[in-house]
Amino acid sequence: MHLPDLNVAKDRTKKENIYIDLNENYNKVFSNKKYFLRTYGCQMNVHDSEQIRHYLETLGLKSTDKIEEANIVVLNTCAIRENARDKVVGFLGKCKYLKKNHEDFKIILTGCMSEQPDFIELIQKKHPYVDVVIGTHNIHQLPKLLINNNPKQDIEVYSNSDEVIENIQYARDSKISAWVNIMFGCDKFCTYCIVPYTRGRERSRKPEEIIKEVKDLKKNGYKEVTLLGQNVNAYGKDIGEKFSDLLEKVAQTGIERIRFVTSHPWNFTDEMIDVIAKYKNIMPYIHLPIQSGSNEILKRMNRRYTKEEYLELFNKMKKKINNVSITTDIIVGFPGETDKDFQETLDVVRKCEFDGAYTFIFSPREGTPAAKMKDNISLKEKEKRLHELNEVVNYYANKSNQKLLNKTLDVLVTGVSDKDNNKLCGYTEGMKLVNISGPKDIIGSIVKIKITDAKSFSLDGEYVDER
Repeated sequence: MHLPDLNVAKDRTKKENIYIDLNENYNKVFSNKKYFLRTYGCQMNVHDSEQIRHYLETLGLKSTDKIEEANIVVLNTCAIRENARDKVVGFLGKCKYLKKNHEDFKIILTGCMSEQPDFIELIQKKHPYVDVVIGTHNIHQLPKLLINNNPKQDIEVYSNSDEVIENIQYARDSKISAWVNIMFGCDKFCTYCIVPYTRGRERSRKPEEIIKEVKDLKKNGYKEVTLLGQNVNAYGKDIGEKFSDLLEKVAQTGIERIRFVTSHPWNFTDEMIDVIAKYKNIMPYIHLPIQSGSNEILKRMNRRYTKEEYLELFNKMKKKINNVSITTDIIVGFPGETDKDFQETLDVVRKCEFDGAYTFIFSPREGTPAAKMKDNISLKEKEKRLHELNEVVNYYANKSNQKLLNKTLDVLVTGVSDKDNNKLCGYTEGMKLVNISGPKDIIGSIVKIKITDAKSFSLDGEYVDER
């Protein structure tokens, strides 16, 4: 039995796999133990957790969803919003209690919070019972840390690494859809965003390694891949490649469905739009965050585009890509946002009629320029604006879904519905959630579903048996 350690040479483009032999002693140590893994945050964190799960299970641990049964607890954290930190710190209290009554109990923190110096200082001072803090860049060191079993608190963090680790193995959550990292980090430095400080600068994987991973997934029966990066369409700038070329190569593998997240409007090119329009297996769904409709606020956010430029790009996508669904992110209450600025945001939403939007009240993150800006908007006003924004967003989301009523759509059935165990669920090409009445043997297949009801956030449908 071998465990990949995945060290990287100084040349960031040279990847080597180095293996640790897991002898019988390791099997004896870990084989009867269980782990509990909780993930906070974005798709990148979810995918990192698949890597963590692989390492733990290769060591011999078994998964449990009951923390009381666990010997090892791993919290994969998110630093985007303040309430995420509050949740993690609150959950640590429960872990501390369990550790007092369970001598063979380890607590591991990883994810974006582990890259923040103030958070590490907090853990050292107020939570010394945490055993390991490990950064996003060196998750591959987790097996060594567990094997070494240091009785003191282990902190293994380094930020802004330029390394790119290839050939990572994952214990994937799904046998149907898979995340595929194509790059790491972000160079945009939006003034509100902590990502460049926790995930480092943009670093792209080699295209041949990505294509190999997609081909292997297709060979193993996967129907769908989602190309993943904090700023996915900036792929390749550091290695002389273009995202449009990579997207075309992935499409040519013949895998049935391809998606990608998350895109930055500033990096979206005409070539990308043309490739999406050209290939039927590239899904007509684009998540394109605008964040604000005010040019003044966009400038303060360092978003590098104007409202007018965003609308021009949006309209070009709508014109060239058949039946495209476009969703977005919007922040309200950014420092200095006036009511006029907010009305500009509502104007964009009304012009674009987004299929959906993730909406947030501005949350200052320590270490970012926006955290130092004067915040002169009351919480009451921010909440009022958020409520008004959500009403407009939900109106257009419902309007978009109503257009699908009584239509028969291709849906990838992914499993049993979380809300109703008697129903299945899946996604349309435009990334709309469908709750399905149909037999369980269609899970994992792309099938025809007739839409029978349309709500703001989901659709209901019936399986059309064409067998």
